[in-house]
Amino acid sequence: MKHLPLIFSIVALAVAVVFGVLTITDGQGTKKAPAKSEADSLRSAPADGIVYIDLDRVIAEYDMANDLGAVVETKVKNIQDEVNRRGKSLESEMMQFQEKISKGLLTRSVAEAQGQQLQKKEAEFNEYTNTKNNEIMEEQTVMMNQIADAIKTFLDKYNEDKQYSMILTNQRGVPVITADTTLDITDDVIVKLNEEYIKNKNKNNK
Repeated sequence: MKHLPLIFSIVALAVAVVFGVLTITDGQGTKKAPAKSEADSLRSAPADGIVYIDLDRVIAEYDMANDLGAVVETKVKNIQDEVNRRGKSLESEMMQFQEKISKGLLTRSVAEAQGQQLQKKEAEFNEYTNTKNNEIMEEQTVMMNQIADAIKTFLDKYNEDKQYSMILTNQRGVPVITADTTLDITDDVIVKLNEEYIKNKNKNNK
C-alpha cells in the first residue's frame, strides 16, 4: 500500500494542528505542577507534570489509523483509476481528431462540429476531475477528523487516571526539541489506545 505513508504524514500533520497542545484541566483552569522533590524526579512519568507523545509513531502504530488508511487508500485508488481511464479515452479521441485533420479527412463543417464536441467533453472531464479531487479531499479530511477525535477522546479518558497537567504532541522534534525520555509516554499510549480500539471493534462486530 504505497500511498499509506503519505496519507499518514498528512494525517499526523492535521492531527497536530487539531491538537495544538493538549492541556488537561480539572474544570478550574490548568493544574500547576507542584515543586518536585528528589523522589519525584526519579519517577518514570511524573504525575501532575508535563509529558509528551510522539505523534508520528502514534499515527503509524494506531490500528484504527491503519484500518481507515487502507479503506481511504482503496477509495482514492479507485477514483484515480477512473479519472485516468476517462482522461486517456479523451486524449485518444483528440489524437484521432488531429490525425484526421492533418490528413484532410474531414470537411471544415464536420471538423468544427467535432472540435466543439471535444471541447465540451474536455470541459466536462475537467469538471469531473475537480469533483473527484474534492471527494478525495473530503475522504481524507473525514479520516483525519475521526483519528484526531479518537486520540483526543482517549487521551482525555487516559488522563483521568494519570492526572498529568499537560500532554504535548511532539512531531519531528516540534515543539519538544529535547527532553528527558522518561517524559515520553508514547509506548503506553499506543498499547492502551490499540487495546481500546480492538475492544470497541470486537464489540461492534458482534
